[in-house]
Amino acid sequence: MGENTKTIDTVGENTKTSPMVGDNTKDSLTVGDNTKERSPLLPVRHQRDFFVCDVFDAALKGDSASMEHPIFSLSKKPDMKTRRYDNGNSWAEVRPGVKGLATVFDRDILIYCISQLMAAMNDGRPISSKLRLRAHDLLVATNRDTSGRGYLQLREALERLQGTQIATNIVTGGKETFDVFGLINRARIVRETREGRMQEVEIDLSEWVFQAVEAQEVLTLDRRYFQLAKPLERRLYELARKHVGMQVSFKIGLEKLRIKCGAQSTLKEFRRLLQSIVDDDQTHNHMPGYSIALDGDMVEMRTKTTANVTPPLPGLFIHLKAETYDLARTHAPGWDVHGLEGEWRAWIEKKSITPHRADSHFLAFCKRRGKYPGFR
Repeated sequence: MGENTKTIDTVGENTKTSPMVGDNTKDSLTVGDNTKERSPLLPVRHQRDFFVCDVFDAALKGDSASMEHPIFSLSKKPDMKTRRYDNGNSWAEVRPGVKGLATVFDRDILIYCISQLMAAMNDGRPISSKLRLRAHDLLVATNRDTSGRGYLQLREALERLQGTQIATNIVTGGKETFDVFGLINRARIVRETREGRMQEVEIDLSEWVFQAVEAQEVLTLDRRYFQLAKPLERRLYELARKHVGMQVSFKIGLEKLRIKCGAQSTLKEFRRLLQSIVDDDQTHNHMPGYSIALDGDMVEMRTKTTANVTPPLPGLFIHLKAETYDLARTHAPGWDVHGLEGEWRAWIEKKSITPHRADSHFLAFCKRRGKYPGFR
């Protein structure tokens, strides 16, 4: 993401481009592979389970019309187009920065930030719009590449998030108010390794996003959201999560859905891309939580059966203290503490354990792993 590659489609159709965030680069095809048998989901790059909150439902709180408009670009190349959406007397514009509009993959950073703040609130700790995060944790939690390229893409995503602005008018009580705001106020690399990889980043969320956290107006995402490879798949899941909710289904016209998705393709091309996703889901059942059906010019989103929905983790929003990682290294010298953390989280999920003192529980796990490498 963030690279000026040659793409044919701006909605996320697989084309021959250089690898980007969201591309399935680890499972490259060889001659003779049956692509129809391969799951459309990206592979799980890291064995770490993480649950997050959905910032989109809280993004334009207070303006129900604006909540219907797409904020993040579906393009895998720099999107420099200003989007304007009108609804009666209300309107909203999404304006790109010098690096283009923030993309649906850039949104992963906001999701992670929201999750950390919600975790703090659940623990009764004070929260602030300024967060200092470990870059590695963010990449692992959002199923991103942790190579040097992954860190470069993270830096580019921060630039797009900071540069994208939203301008809107809010009409209440016969008065019109103009408001313009960004997704984040500032991003700063606090520490960097000798190899050039960032270790910590400091992100200052905009008041708009932070107020949504304080109001706890968030939805839970399915873990497989970060495995969805196509930007359009992610946007469809967001809309289904928002509109279906606890209902059985939600119906919408194809053209209206195209606008809500922010697709820049023609209606005919959008129909083709949507039908491709529908066909893939019928074959692989890869779309999390919701199924999509296309009938003429109407689209129906339905809740999948409970058996097809990924269950919540027992360790929801578990957050480890910074000093815990240092202690873990002394208890298990020579081990990758982030790898051990991933194994620990998978283990407590398998055992349906919700530790009341997560840090002590994790350190005990590390002690046993340090003494007995075969421990499971």
